[in-house]
Amino acid sequence: MSQATTDAPEGILLVDKPQGITSHDVVAKMRRIFHIKKVGHAGTLDPMATGLLLILIGKATKASQYLMSMDKEYTGTIRLGQITDSQDADGEMLEERDVPELSREDILAEMKTFMGDQYQTPPMFSAKKINGQKLYKLARQGKTVEREPRVIHISSFELTDFVLPELSFLVGTSKGAYVRTIAHDLGERFGCGGHLNELRRTAVGQFRVEKSSTIGSLETMSPSSLRKKLIPIIQAVPSHAL
Repeated sequence: MSQATTDAPEGILLVDKPQGITSHDVVAKMRRIFHIKKVGHAGTLDPMATGLLLILIGKATKASQYLMSMDKEYTGTIRLGQITDSQDADGEMLEERDVPELSREDILAEMKTFMGDQYQTPPMFSAKKINGQKLYKLARQGKTVEREPRVIHISSFELTDFVLPELSFLVGTSKGAYVRTIAHDLGERFGCGGHLNELRRTAVGQFRVEKSSTIGSLETMSPSSLRKKLIPIIQAVPSHAL
């Protein structure tokens, strides 16, 4: 085995993704900064979202499916009264409606109905594939296709603040849940519609964003410092999942 192969870094790196770039952009930056070819990620964040992204280096890429199956936690804001085609702030405005007078009790009562197992229809603006085509590519062509609802689980949905027309929340979800669809559906429950205005992923399984590195810090980080940041895959994933 060559020295280069022996010394090749591997493990999980916690990165705090900034707004305005894709998860793939973060992977590309990692390859460029550290000259590592085998880099992936576990769980896409939309460009408008910030927060925890699990970057997988070397053999850790084999654990992608297991890590993506972990529960997630997010904080964010919902803008009531405005419906967009993508269900978030990056989309085109479709409709504006008046927002009713809502009390904290009104909001909490509706949020409570989202708890537990439920069916959720994936949004058209998503990377989910139907017949080999990504939905967002069809959506950009103005097409809408039938999407099969799938079961998701919401373990927590808390109202952290509200000044109408905006609500601030914390939500815990299973794999496959779209938080912007939760925002859209909550707005529909109030009869005024709504969209996801901000989103930050704060946790994936046992990993938390507070332990993550920023892109800026990575750009000036030495290879030895990177190794110290990497979480050994054996600490995060059972051997049968590799």
